Amino acid sequence: MLNKINIIITEVENAIASSKEQVEEYRIKWLSKKGSIKSLFDEFKDVPNELKKDVGQQLNLLQNKAQEKINSLKELFDNEAGAEIDGKIDLSLPNYPTLINGSRHPLSIVKNQIIDIFSRIGFTVSDGKEIENDWYNFSALNTPENHPARDMQDTFYVSLNPEMVLRTQTSSVQVHIMEDQALPIRTISPGRVYRNEAVSARAHCQFHQVEGLYIDEKVSFADLKQTLLYFAKEMFGEKTKIRLRPSYFPFTEPSAEMDISCTICKGKGCNICKQTGWVEILGCGMVDPQVLINCGIDENKYKGFAFGMGIERITMLKYQINDLRLFFENDIRFLKQFTSA
Repeated sequence: MLNKINIIITEVENAIASSKEQVEEYRIKWLSKKGSIKSLFDEFKDVPNELKKDVGQQLNLLQNKAQEKINSLKELFDNEAGAEIDGKIDLSLPNYPTLINGSRHPLSIVKNQIIDIFSRIGFTVSDGKEIENDWYNFSALNTPENHPARDMQDTFYVSLNPEMVLRTQTSSVQVHIMEDQALPIRTISPGRVYRNEAVSARAHCQFHQVEGLYIDEKVSFADLKQTLLYFAKEMFGEKTKIRLRPSYFPFTEPSAEMDISCTICKGKGCNICKQTGWVEILGCGMVDPQVLINCGIDENKYKGFAFGMGIERITMLKYQINDLRLFFENDIRFLKQFTSA
């Protein structure tokens, strides 16, 4: 009986069909109530007990193979039917399946735009680790041990090693660059950062930053202002204005917050800018001399400026998005708005 089964298995495996009618003939021949496979199952009762296991397994295998062959042949003719007109293939029909344009994430779009803008004026791109030690994330950046940024409410610490944290800013990449790279330095550091904050429409425990650093001889605050003005005009339009307000950051002195004229109301006042006509987009300042000393740079010879911005904030302004959480939810309705051309 095993010989009969093997003969039919070979027949099934080698079967080809030129029409739907021939497929139906195969089905009747193998799988109908009077088919060859049904006949073999009827003979199975006469198989000696010691052979029933092997014969039964082969019978089941044969039945499965026959069903799979019938299904595959049917599918073949079903697919071809839609493309045949009067016995000829209609080459004007769209390919199957129809290709749908994918979507690029808005954060990726804006990040690439920021990189492109600064690359035009000589900034290179630097990347670094998302898990950093205390020195690169805090101490080298002039953040004393009692600074609020070290509090557990702000930082995710790695429990197995309290000296290791998920970086809270991409400034840690700049410390590596200042330690290892020859001067002058002109670089931006895009990447993901983490802070222990409650998730809301305006805040998240993970987000993306681009931080910039320029160190050379005779660098001034005027250089910083002109660089950021160029960026604002390239990103938001030639008519964009900027203003700098005094602020505080531990690694820059003097420090400032930079606002741009509201892109929604054109400076007239709206809900987005809280009726002021201005929207804050980044922090900046001259690199604190102590940071240069920490990284082994002669603070008397070299000066520098630094700036940092959240990619989410720039994206929300550019595309008028009012909920930060949309960037992380993978909602296809949201992402479809950024479908590639």
